[in-house]
Amino acid sequence: MRFFLRSIALLLAAAALAAAGWFAHYVFTSSPGGGEILVAIPKGAGIRQIKTLLGEKGLIKDDIRFLILLRLLREIEKKDPPKLRAGEFSLPRGLTPLELIRVLNKAKPVAHRITVPEGLTMHQIAELFAKAGWADAAVFLQLCHDKAFIQSLGLEADSLEGYLFPETYSLVRGEIDERGIVSAMTRRFFAVWDELKELSANRGMSRHQLLTLASIVEKETGSAGERDLIAGVFQNRLRTGMRLQSDPTTIYGIKNFNGNLTKADLLEATPYNTYVISGLPPGPICNPGKAALAAALRPAETPYLYFVSRNDGSHQFSRTLEEHSRAVREYQKRRQAQQTAFQ
Repeated sequence: MRFFLRSIALLLAAAALAAAGWFAHYVFTSSPGGGEILVAIPKGAGIRQIKTLLGEKGLIKDDIRFLILLRLLREIEKKDPPKLRAGEFSLPRGLTPLELIRVLNKAKPVAHRITVPEGLTMHQIAELFAKAGWADAAVFLQLCHDKAFIQSLGLEADSLEGYLFPETYSLVRGEIDERGIVSAMTRRFFAVWDELKELSANRGMSRHQLLTLASIVEKETGSAGERDLIAGVFQNRLRTGMRLQSDPTTIYGIKNFNGNLTKADLLEATPYNTYVISGLPPGPICNPGKAALAAALRPAETPYLYFVSRNDGSHQFSRTLEEHSRAVREYQKRRQAQQTAFQ
């Protein structure tokens, strides 16, 4: 009997030793390969789902021993148990399961940088985020027109056109949606506006009007050094009651614009056709950057009332209609000559 019990004990010890070896081999065996791999752990994912996901990425062997290891660690480290969080992480290959759990417990989600250029409309911004996989364009635009949402941001406007500040944003997948992106862009607008508003020499204009002027300056300017000068020309026109006669504003008011601005377009009465209406259009025509905002807030003091493109991104400025007409004829001839040369 004693021999039998000793044999059972030896068998149990051997089994325990084998199980410990089986478990230890898993815990301390590194995954193959080197470098890092991007892993996206969805919100609400359970431990088993995460285990399978890590296994599919080749970071661990998809095995019940991973669950046992995690349970053991949580029992041992009750004050600071390891957590497998949702998010997108860049994880190194070649780690043991134990090391991988430690890394995941401290890893920060990957932040992706996305740049919104100056001068885009809110429709173009919606498409930019949609193409990069950050937003549904329709949802993004619905928010940009949602009066209750706009008011919650501290704005009184028909849309968020002009208030989506162009900049490079760092976004973390799973932590931000369309509402978060729009909110972040408008918060950035307010921050930049607060930096610049003390510059304002246009005390008689509201913020919305100044933003509208800045958006026109943004679309009209090809050369950065001309922004304040172009703002000065438009300011002179507003002061003297002249129409702004800005092509970009007119284009903004045309549905499904095909790229060809015609004489008929210039005669069509729309709220944005500044060849027909006096003063500023009802709102911004794009989302201007910091330099265009600064130019609208402090336009150059200039005698000019006119400008025409030199076909190189810069403009020829004129004081009188006669000077302007001569400049238009000159640069039209140059453009035609360039077109002929390339044919």
